[in-house]
Amino acid sequence: MTPVLRPSPIAATVDFEVDGVQHGHLRLPYSRDDSAWGSVMVPITVVKRGEGPTALLTGGNHGDEYEGPVALFDLARTLKAEDVHGRVVIVPAMNYPAFRAGTRTSPIDRGNLNRSFPGRPDGTVTEKIADYFQRTLLPLADIVLDFHSGGRTLDFLPYAAAHQLPDKTQEKRCFDAVVAFAAPYSMKMVEIDSVGMYDSAAEEMGKVFVTTELSGGGTSTAFTAGIAKRGVMNVLKHAGIVSGTPETAPTRWLDMPSDDCFSFAEDDGLIEPCIDLGAPVRAGDIIARIHPIGRTGLPPAEYRAKLDGVLAARHFPGLVKMGDCLSVVATMEEAH
Repeated sequence: MTPVLRPSPIAATVDFEVDGVQHGHLRLPYSRDDSAWGSVMVPITVVKRGEGPTALLTGGNHGDEYEGPVALFDLARTLKAEDVHGRVVIVPAMNYPAFRAGTRTSPIDRGNLNRSFPGRPDGTVTEKIADYFQRTLLPLADIVLDFHSGGRTLDFLPYAAAHQLPDKTQEKRCFDAVVAFAAPYSMKMVEIDSVGMYDSAAEEMGKVFVTTELSGGGTSTAFTAGIAKRGVMNVLKHAGIVSGTPETAPTRWLDMPSDDCFSFAEDDGLIEPCIDLGAPVRAGDIIARIHPIGRTGLPPAEYRAKLDGVLAARHFPGLVKMGDCLSVVATMEEAH
């Protein structure tokens, strides 16, 4: 027998069915030491005109990733109802407590929102946010764009991505949206751990889902913010929600065909990058060295590529811990 879930404790101060532009919040009651009847207030914008498809646009799934919030706070300010055919739901900072703290996970409960789906209405703050997206926002959407970058610990080539899916018709619709986004690189994505991901929740509902990795290092740049701003408008045009033709740009297709793409540190120490992002890699090439830092005179550990390709991601901070992801080598396809 399927258990009956409690109603979500989150209340929206916007009406998803009303035409026009609405700026408001998702209000989640949160009693804490400094505010007994306090709330977590997640900013949200709804822009609607008439009937048509719905786009759900999200950033700040991890709180130290900034291209999405930059693009979406800007879009929420500038998008007009007369420019829309259908509905656009904009949540620039999904995990708002993490975003305010500048951390990957929530400072309230250490929750990683992108590993918390389907969530729980009676769970932690992070689980309650996931539950609201799972049961309220995702069902509204036809197309979902969730912005990511490497945060403080990773740096990526700037790419838009979709996953290889069992439903090839759905998969094609996702990759068509990736093409429309027109990032410098486009990725056929494989996750090392997809349990509890927002991506999986959307895909299992049959939604068109696009994500990104737009550089990293816990900041954004004019270049990567520009990619995000152009990409979100391209996706809205591709979906027929905003009039016009997507702005085309050349993209190079990357693939992550197996676990051999990933390298993980088996040592603590000081990382010495030996190959820069975007550089070609041959199987056996040294990608990085990890130098022991407890004393001088000890040899570094060498980490080598397991396949031919291009360096698509790398560890960002100068110090590394055992178990950290050191690098991702992706194979490169012909330009589309």
